[in-house]
Amino acid sequence: MITLLSKIFIKNREETQDPAVRRAYGSLCGIVGIALNILLFAIKVFAGIFSGSAAILTDAFNNLSDALSSLIMLIGFKMSGHKPDPEHPFGHGRIEYVTGLIVSFLIILMGVELLKNAVSHILSPAPVAFETLTIVILIVSVLTKLYMYFYNKRVSDRIQSTAMQATAMDSFSDSVATCAVLFAMMIGEFTGLQLDGWCALLVSFFILYTGISSAKDTISPLLGSAPDKEFVDKIEAFARSYPEVCGIHDLIVHDYGPGRMMISFHAEVPANGDILKLHDVIDRIEQKLRDVLGCEAVIHMDPIVTDDETTNRLKAVALLIVKGIDDNLTMHDFRMVEGPTHTNLIFDVVVPYDCKLSDDTVKQEITDQIRKLPGNYYAVVQVDKPYV
Repeated sequence: MITLLSKIFIKNREETQDPAVRRAYGSLCGIVGIALNILLFAIKVFAGIFSGSAAILTDAFNNLSDALSSLIMLIGFKMSGHKPDPEHPFGHGRIEYVTGLIVSFLIILMGVELLKNAVSHILSPAPVAFETLTIVILIVSVLTKLYMYFYNKRVSDRIQSTAMQATAMDSFSDSVATCAVLFAMMIGEFTGLQLDGWCALLVSFFILYTGISSAKDTISPLLGSAPDKEFVDKIEAFARSYPEVCGIHDLIVHDYGPGRMMISFHAEVPANGDILKLHDVIDRIEQKLRDVLGCEAVIHMDPIVTDDETTNRLKAVALLIVKGIDDNLTMHDFRMVEGPTHTNLIFDVVVPYDCKLSDDTVKQEITDQIRKLPGNYYAVVQVDKPYV
């Protein structure tokens, strides 16, 4: 159904990097989610009252919260499309993350309330009617939720939406929870064991787990998570496709919402090159990144010596020293400054966050080993941290 509706209502639906197309997909999935969840709520309330099942009523109100979640997601996609303004020059794309966080809190709140209800039914169990109509309604509910999971998952993969990914997992957990309700009813019918309250408890746990997982997924980009490796590799590939670029480092990606990226990095270029030609190359790389990846780029040129034998030899020696301390360390911006009494070897070292050695220890070890080299060399080391 979603595929058919997208063909009808979404223009250029294959251009999933286009913010307008993303919003269209989000709106479509939100509207369908609201309609299906309200329908499931209505039929489950009927089935729960008819059968006297607390678990079914619990599941019904979960569907109502899902409808509210779909509504909030719909509003979020709409608001995230607002154009940049003087107060928000980078746009409103992060609203999608904020609405996802609101949805997560609503799910957690609903889970807590349903947990209380489940405990009361465990303490005061009541018989549940095993009716064919109730079973059919629950089976339809499972199939509907599985359908919602698959279409939300497929669309979330297409438009790279963490909010929609969370919605998909919510639908999947709902289908599993409803299966648990069915299981409890069958056990009660054939064995006489009253497991309805316990299954309601299980349903509430599923809801809480989904809410907490969704909150983690939406908080991460709000705090500033590391970009995907695939995205980083594409940036480096674009830059290195130009022969004038010897390497890149200090890449930083600022995420202002899906499809709204600001990136900056240093591009190493030959120090003996034509500055105007090199500047033109950098401009072309920035334009290519804007056109292909949809991100605004600011690139700083770092001139490096590439044709001096002594510099290249000492650079290789310094790299061996750095790698000898920890193979995960990397080095860039190497240069030599010769003085009347000694020569400074100046370079930056990137120390990963999970490195067992402290920054000061790494710096000290490099400095000590550089001093032991033949000749009067001093290391001037700047410790950097990776942002990707």
